[in-house]
Amino acid sequence: MDTREYLERPTKNAMRELPEFSGLSQANIHLIESAGQVSFAREQLGNCTHIGFDTESKPTFMAGETGTGPHLVQLATPEHAFLFTAGHLAGNVAGRALLAEVLQSDRIIKVGFGLKSDRGPVQRLLGVGLHTTMELSGAVKRLGYRQQVGLQAAVAVVLGEYLPKSRRVTLSNWAAESLSAAQQSYAANDAYASLRVYQALSQTAPQLLLLA
Repeated sequence: MDTREYLERPTKNAMRELPEFSGLSQANIHLIESAGQVSFAREQLGNCTHIGFDTESKPTFMAGETGTGPHLVQLATPEHAFLFTAGHLAGNVAGRALLAEVLQSDRIIKVGFGLKSDRGPVQRLLGVGLHTTMELSGAVKRLGYRQQVGLQAAVAVVLGEYLPKSRRVTLSNWAAESLSAAQQSYAANDAYASLRVYQALSQTAPQLLLLA
């Protein structure tokens, strides 16, 4: 019989009372479309040993409907976020090559939440595997929670901040030809928040961080 006492995950109301997450500004969010943007992204990502990782997919609403995502892949450094859309990757050979290189890299560790569910879709999109990752939900759980802890709760627990999650943006069309500023900010800061959680845990509880 498990007699351990577990911590309680914060409630939605409790999280809303916290200071809002200090995310990236729009100027530091880059939608990768041009050769110059690919070059800048390569320079910034190449300087990192750990980056935040996340994906977004167009939601499915019909029973039996098959998802076709991911439609967006997000990578975050301590200063920037880089957004790679499936639409632009189709005709952007350099961008596609850079993203595949980073995701396969054993030197650059991709940190995030729910990474297991990203592996198959990433393989379908790029034809490459997602290598050298760190699943943060398990790390935060090892702080003393009974169940896995998602990104929003982890930001509250580890950073003491509230990461807003707009349902309207969450369920928006991530396969759209043009992503709105709200979509770009939401997606970028999901990846950036994962990196911030990793950075905090690496300082306060590095023994909880395991490669997956």
